[in-house]
Amino acid sequence: MVVCDLDAEAAAGAARAIGPGARGAGCDVTDEAAVRSLVEEVLATDGPIDLFCANAGIAGGGDIETPDAVWQRMWDVHLMAHLYSVRAVLPSMLARGRGHLLHTASAAGLLMAPGDAPYSVTKHAAVAFAEWLSVTYGDRGIGVSCLCPQGVRTDLLMDLEGAAADWLRSEMIEADAVADAVIDGLRSDRFLILPHPGVAEYTVRRATDPERWLRSMRRLVAAMRASDPPEG
Repeated sequence: MVVCDLDAEAAAGAARAIGPGARGAGCDVTDEAAVRSLVEEVLATDGPIDLFCANAGIAGGGDIETPDAVWQRMWDVHLMAHLYSVRAVLPSMLARGRGHLLHTASAAGLLMAPGDAPYSVTKHAAVAFAEWLSVTYGDRGIGVSCLCPQGVRTDLLMDLEGAAADWLRSEMIEADAVADAVIDGLRSDRFLILPHPGVAEYTVRRATDPERWLRSMRRLVAAMRASDPPEG
């Protein structure tokens, strides 16, 4: 097993926590050449890749006035990194006739993230790309799963501020619970892996009565705005 992170030391630490047989590697997943190089090195050193997990994510909030650079960074991390990894790893999987791609998106990719337009939009793109991969390669031995959690106790969520973050933390589960859901989903060869059961219900409501769902989300956003302390 190879654990990859932008921070090579953090990746090495995660590998040590996993135990023997795991190693860490530093890689910027938004750099296609770096991703391809890492995949080629793993194939040469460790052998065939049975499961590739595209898990990088960032947050920070934003709206239509958020600088283009932030939108572009979100796009690069949440979508292009997935594309680069697939370009690198898929050929060897297709040659063997088997392999599995696990793409971490978010419940925001099925619903939305109040207060964070770039996150919402790019996570929707990640879900759409995973769907396309499943449709295109599912009959060629390639499994595709899309992980869409809501609030998870990670540094990404704990560092966020504001009412939206507080609401997510109220629904928060531990990373171990997400891992258990992933294992169960992979064993069942499910496309959508939803560690928070309520997300499936919300998704159905959104699809069957979008007007009602939008009204309810407006009320939620209004309540969050009312609870946020004034700036300054």
